[in-house]
This record gives sequence, C-alpha cells and structure tokens, in this order.
Amino acid sequence: MIRGKRVRLRAVEPGDLEQLLVWRNLPEFRRYFREHRELSSAHQQQWYVDKVVNDPSTRMLSIIKDDTGELMGACGLCYIDWINRNADFSIYIGYDHLYIDDVYAVDAGIQLLKYGFGELALHRIWSEIYDFDEAKKIFFSRLGFTLDGRHRQTHWAEGAWHDSLFYGLLDREFSQDRIEAGGSKI
Repeated sequence: MIRGKRVRLRAVEPGDLEQLLVWRNLPEFRRYFREHRELSSAHQQQWYVDKVVNDPSTRMLSIIKDDTGELMGACGLCYIDWINRNADFSIYIGYDHLYIDDVYAVDAGIQLLKYGFGELALHRIWSEIYDFDEAKKIFFSRLGFTLDGRHRQTHWAEGAWHDSLFYGLLDREFSQDRIEAGGSKI
C-alpha cells in the first residue's frame, strides 16, 4: 500500500470492479478515454485478469480515501517498457464525479510518480490526452510534466477532430517538494 496525505493507493481488488465500471462508463468521463465505448462487466473482468493480474507491463491501483477507506477511482502505469524505462500514466477520480481535482488526484498522482520513479526505477513517465481535456492539462502541468508534442487530428469526438497531446516527465525533473510548493491543496 502506498500512503499519501489524503489517499492511499492499493492493488485493485475484485470487489472494486463493479464501482470502477460504473465510473468508467460515465459519458462525461468516457469522452476522455482512449477506449471510449461503454464497457460491459465481461470487458471489465477480462481487463482485470489480462492487464491487472497477468500483465507485467501494467501496474493499476485503486485510489482509496484515507480517512474513510472509500474507493475513489483508479490510477496506474501502463505499457511499461522495461528496456527503455518508461510508462504511460493513467488516472481518474470517480468519487463525487470529480474526474480530476486539485486535492485527491494530485495526491494520488504524486504517489504514483514516487512509485514509478522510485520503486520501479522508471526514467520517463508520459501521458496522452486530448486537446479538450482542460482538467488534465492543468493536472499534468501542476505535477511538473512538459508538453512534449502534439499529434494533429487523431481523435474524433463530439462531431469534430481533436489533437492528441503528449506530456512527459523525466525522473530527474520530479520533485514532490516543488509540486507542493506550487500551491497544491493537499
């Protein structure tokens, strides 16, 4: 278990899957996900077995509210490239329909980065988001990520083409103290 100031990160348990699926299928969240179709419980179970349990290139974690023990969402490092020491950063907070906020998501994000750079000895953590995802633009900026690049018109959503934005953070650039000094409310 990884403990932050407001959240804990722990292994995704089978008992988390039903609630995670409900949040994952919210239309207001799905629009931000690469896999944007509505998922069934069979899809969720297959993801759990294939990716969470059996895939060495995936580290998914449940986000737990520290003071109440309630499930809040999920985060993880996916597509881990063990040779080149990099991984894709994934996160959402379903609790109270927050999606991404400046308290719980930032705390979970800091802990996930500490885990990735510390325990997993990754060199680079990256993420792909769509240009209309304003919450994650602010989130990644707050965590110290750099906008590495843009792939033009990669995603069709809501009747228009949108760009994919790629954010990255190197191990030497990560500083929890710098993030917290930057005004985070955690």
